[in-house]
Amino acid sequence: MNGNSNDIITANNEESLVSNNNKIAIEENKNGLFSSYIPTNDPEEIMKQVFTEDNKIYINKLKQLSITELTMIAEQLRIENYESMHTQELIYQILRKHAENEGIIYGGGILQVIEGGFGFLRSQRYNFLPSSDDIYVSPSQISLFKLRTGDTVEGHIRPPKRTEEEKFFALLRIQKINDKSPEEARRRTLFDNLTPLFPDERIKLEVGADEFAMRIMDLFTPIGKGQRGLVVSPPKAGKTVLLKKIANSITRNHPEIKLIIFLVDERPEEVTDMQRSVQAEVLSSTFDEPATKHVLVAQMVLEKAKRLVESGYDVVILMDSITRLARAYNQVEPASGKVLSGGIDANALHKPKKFFGAARNIEEGGSLTIIATALVDTGSKMDEVIYEEFKGTGNMEIHLDRNLSNL
Repeated sequence: MNGNSNDIITANNEESLVSNNNKIAIEENKNGLFSSYIPTNDPEEIMKQVFTEDNKIYINKLKQLSITELTMIAEQLRIENYESMHTQELIYQILRKHAENEGIIYGGGILQVIEGGFGFLRSQRYNFLPSSDDIYVSPSQISLFKLRTGDTVEGHIRPPKRTEEEKFFALLRIQKINDKSPEEARRRTLFDNLTPLFPDERIKLEVGADEFAMRIMDLFTPIGKGQRGLVVSPPKAGKTVLLKKIANSITRNHPEIKLIIFLVDERPEEVTDMQRSVQAEVLSSTFDEPATKHVLVAQMVLEKAKRLVESGYDVVILMDSITRLARAYNQVEPASGKVLSGGIDANALHKPKKFFGAARNIEEGGSLTIIATALVDTGSKMDEVIYEEFKGTGNMEIHLDRNLSNL
């Protein structure tokens, strides 16, 4: 399982395996955060799903609503001038109104610790990027529970106080950290102090007699928990379809695995298609975003995965693509003065390699598996250099062939 393999796998451009336009796959629910919301046009049904019988409201469920559904709730709560508010302002006013009615607000997110010692819970909805409805976490809470960037934190929160110059909701009481009790979270071992091993437990991909690509992978390039694999592909060879199939196989055969799909520099419509095709947490930074955002989202994805592994979970990251992430770091990292062929800076590949190198099986429990795509035959010398730098760093390689995909 830890040997290299260059067998050719092909994936035809077919329709998504799991596609349902009437239901939204809520990624945070799969990772233990709050129940999913089922869209409806009935105002009373919306209120029942968002507000519990014990007068509790879930922020993450509220963020799943469309602007139309939010206006329905605002009308029910008699919020003034709701017609002219945008989505984030509507959510803010609904939560404030609920707090004024002595209701309980329950929320969560992924922690990002800032230099001043405090932090914010970022939302998966915004790809862990800063937003106006982030939740403030005090330095005392971070110190008490030994919280680190990437921790998934849930708890009771309160709205900003009107009498003070507060802008953000604040975390009052922590209920869970990475789906475990706060006491358990305090006893974690740092990721870098855990013992890495070769993969020794297989991830089964075969799901049926008609899914030949997954069967071939099981036979020739089996994936284990802790694998570090590359999917080497020219353009239009079916790498994205293959990732979808791998994702759906994992969610079906291994529901215990925390699955994250990370799309870098992709088209927005491809992100939407991926979100609707798989039951997994999909994080993205599209091609119209600056390279700094690509890098920030990548850092948050990696930190979240590390925190889950520290808590004993098996995590899989499917990444498309490591080539585009390396390009982003090439733009962001300070110039070292040493330029490789293709125009890539010598220092630019350090952090992408650190991302890819984080994949490992852990002796103390848990694992991080990373399957990343690498682009070749694009006509860019930089892409060839990036692939050559990553070639041999993994312990599994799959090569796709464009000619076979066109058959």
